Amino acid sequence: MLTGLNHITIAVNNLPVSFNFYVNLLGMKPHAKWHSGAYLSLGELWFCLSCDVSCPAGDYSHLAFDISAADFPLIRDKLLIAGVTTWKENKSEGESLYILDPDGHKLEVHVGNLAQRPASLKLTPYSGLEFY
Repeated sequence: MLTGLNHITIAVNNLPVSFNFYVNLLGMKPHAKWHSGAYLSLGELWFCLSCDVSCPAGDYSHLAFDISAADFPLIRDKLLIAGVTTWKENKSEGESLYILDPDGHKLEVHVGNLAQRPASLKLTPYSGLEFY
């Protein structure tokens, strides 16, 4: 039986650029780096950068990272001042910044949790919504 998320690996075209983005802009902790990859972490999340030809999804698929409400303005301003590209405007509960990494992978910096999302859906439900 599955017990959780073990790690996330993303393909990157330029390891030094991606390493700088994830470590220095997003604040991930570096653990190891080699010619074609790096191991980072964010809290308990193991995050791997792997050199390859990056082909980010053109759909809504994205990775969302937690941030506290108090820290959100700081990271938002830091990322926008650094010229990071945004890909979507926030329309859901909680503050979010939707950004692209250097390879075009879609990311979200989000204030909120799973308990808050269904509570907000009770006020403005999605079409065909069912709760479990």
